[in-house]
Amino acid sequence: MKMVKSLLLGTVAGLVAVAGAQAADMPVKAAPVQYVKICTLYGDGFYYIPGTDTCLKLGGYLRVQGEYNMGAGGVVIGSGNEAGQGRFTRDLTNDFNYRVRGVTSWDVRQQTEYGTLRTYIRFGVENTTPTNSGGGSTANPFWDRAFIQFAGFTVGRSQSFFDLFTYGGAYSYHNVRVSGDTGASGQNLWGYTAQFGNGFSGTLSLEDPINHRNNSGVFDVTNPNFFNFNAVGLPDNAFDNQAAGVFGFRVPDMVVNLRVDQAWGFAGISAVLHNASGAYYNSPNNVNNGHPEDKYGWALAAGAKFNLQGGDMVGFNVCYAEGDAGRCNNENAWQIYNNSNNVGLAWNSEGVFGTGTQIELTRTWSALAAYEHIWNPKWRTAIGGGYVNVRYNDAATNLILSRTAGAAAACGVPASGAATLTAVTLLPGNSCSPNYSYWEAYTRTQWNPVAQLDIGMEVLYMHHDTAFKGPANLAANVSRPAVLAGVIDDQNVWSAMFRWQRNFYP
Repeated sequence: MKMVKSLLLGTVAGLVAVAGAQAADMPVKAAPVQYVKICTLYGDGFYYIPGTDTCLKLGGYLRVQGEYNMGAGGVVIGSGNEAGQGRFTRDLTNDFNYRVRGVTSWDVRQQTEYGTLRTYIRFGVENTTPTNSGGGSTANPFWDRAFIQFAGFTVGRSQSFFDLFTYGGAYSYHNVRVSGDTGASGQNLWGYTAQFGNGFSGTLSLEDPINHRNNSGVFDVTNPNFFNFNAVGLPDNAFDNQAAGVFGFRVPDMVVNLRVDQAWGFAGISAVLHNASGAYYNSPNNVNNGHPEDKYGWALAAGAKFNLQGGDMVGFNVCYAEGDAGRCNNENAWQIYNNSNNVGLAWNSEGVFGTGTQIELTRTWSALAAYEHIWNPKWRTAIGGGYVNVRYNDAATNLILSRTAGAAAACGVPASGAATLTAVTLLPGNSCSPNYSYWEAYTRTQWNPVAQLDIGMEVLYMHHDTAFKGPANLAANVSRPAVLAGVIDDQNVWSAMFRWQRNFYP
């Protein structure tokens, strides 16, 4: 028995020894390497770039939307670049437009002895009717953000520091026309922000005027068709936005703002000084003609957003401008036909001038407000609206009428030369006023069946109070024929939009 026990113990000992020798010959398993390390300094979605102390977040979204009585990404038919569609004919108007857009963003941040160094880029491609065809592989590249933030400075393409509150983007789908907000397009700028503590800050920013001058401009009434059908206008600016290849500026827009951002929301005020100078007298431009003295426009704004219980929100914005209309609205002109005999139209501007006169600055003011209610984590509804009022002073009105067909007989304003506004011929009984206004109201309901997926619908009503209201002869406008004894009248449009959007980290 003892012999058997010894034999068994010896066998086990031998097996253990062999196994130990084999284990010693096997490679040791390396500890796992963390190739991508989570960065918690700046919130969710950031990772350290391997081998550096720099954090990166990749974001973006994919958007698909259908638009009724809208186009170009939510611009109401008849407004701005969609004014041509406002003719409402079978050959010139689409009842339905759409947009397919893919966007990516890169947010790169690093801690330095001066604070956070941040670089942000957002760009994408889209297919948007009626500008683009949906055929083939057509797509338009675009970008709206490319900026560096360092030691209080923001330089590059970002949102204008004049902007305060708007319901565009976060609380609505359409392209808002009652605000000059640059959130959708971005703005080239050079700004510095000082932090005063407890959420209070102030910013001085030098900004490219082009985004807001694209919405209007300074007009020489001697220029043929300075105002025309289909939102066509021929501004005669000095120093910036004169023509393709002559962009740039002499004096940037100078913006200042003061604001407070706290848990309850934010509130702020802003102001801007803008060069609203004209080029030369008469048409075509000639240095021998002389020019009006340089003129500066300006604008003021105030706005706030309040965070309410349950995630609800209410906000407002008001704006007043003289000679800087694009800060208070996003519509350079509009045109809507009810039928060939009945049309509404108007033109915006920073100012107008004629031979030997100074520039008469245009006054513009706007107001908007919105409220969003969170029904539950998957459903939310927003409602809002805004109003814009555009006014030409008496001198500006007479300058325009002095070059408007029919104004001598209808309005008693003598012609100062050949008519250059010939789209309409005013008749007795016309208001003889280029002033106009418009307002919009909307509601948008959005369903989020899963996180970061938006499915929603918006309904929008827009009403325009026309310029030159009353009897007029109307010139031909492509398939809209010329009409004698027609009517220029107020108009309105109902629009709707459906949207699906999958969001990644912003």
